[in-house]
Order: sequence, then structure tokens, then C-alpha cells
Amino acid sequence: MRENIKATVKNILTAYLELNKHRKTPERFTILDAVYSMDGHFSLEELGDKLTNEYNFPVSRATLYNTLRLLIKLRLVVCHRFQSTTKYEACFDNNSHCHQICTMCGKVTEVKSQGVIDAINKMPTRRFHKDGFTLYVYGICSSCQTKMRRHTAKGNETKKVQKSK
Repeated sequence: MRENIKATVKNILTAYLELNKHRKTPERFTILDAVYSMDGHFSLEELGDKLTNEYNFPVSRATLYNTLRLLIKLRLVVCHRFQSTTKYEACFDNNSHCHQICTMCGKVTEVKSQGVIDAINKMPTRRFHKDGFTLYVYGICSSCQTKMRRHTAKGNETKKVQKSK
């Protein structure tokens, strides 16, 4: 299935470039292929590393930015600005999804929620066609909650020891 998606997004990029009389450069198509070979969210640096290490196709930071900007415009990639970082994600086959973001450690987890999808699909809009959505839910992950409980418990024990002296 992934190869079908890669062929489809390549056709979309090709059609756009031809229609707008832009050059069909190997960099654009290699970056597109690398993006659709990655699972989940990735940073600009991770994409650059993949191109260099796995594709043996190093490109400049400017080429990465410009190509990602084009892919975002074509809705083939989505840009997420999580707390302190920017991540990208291939989105042609996944236009609607939710993210849980831990406000302590920054961990991002993608969540499938049919209830949220159904609610947004049923949401009335006026003179507007919905293509997809991204929802961000902020909170504290279970790992950070555990660390907080341990820290609090440790602090309470220290206070008890100090009071008993």
C-alpha cells in the first residue's frame, strides 16, 4: 500500500511542477520519497540524516526547507509546531488525527479517536468544505506523572526526617 501512496504523491508533485512550469529536480523527488518512507513525525535534521545516510543523497538545509514548503502547500506534508520543536509528517493518507503532547517532557503520541473524527465530520460548517483536521491535547504523560509522584513522596519523607530531628 505504501508504494501506491508513494506513486500517487509523486504524480501529484509531477502534475503541479508541470502545470506551473517548475523544474522537476531529483532533489524534490528524493525528498518526497524519503518523507513517505519515514514513520510518524520527523525533524528537518532527521530528514537530512536519512537522505545522507540511507539515500546517499545529501542536500542543503535550504533545499530541505524549500521542498518541504512546497510539499506543505500541496498538502502532502503537514508541519506541527509542538512545544519547543517543529516536526513534519507525511499526510496524504492521514488527514485527520489527534496528538497527545506531554507538557513536561514534550513526548508526542498520535491517538486514533473515532469519536473525535465523527464529531468533527458531523460539525456543521457554513460555506466551508472540511478536508481534515489535527487536534492537539496537552497534559502530562504517565512517565512524568510517576516521576512527579516519586519526587513528591521523596520530598515528604525528607520533611518528616527534618521534623523528627
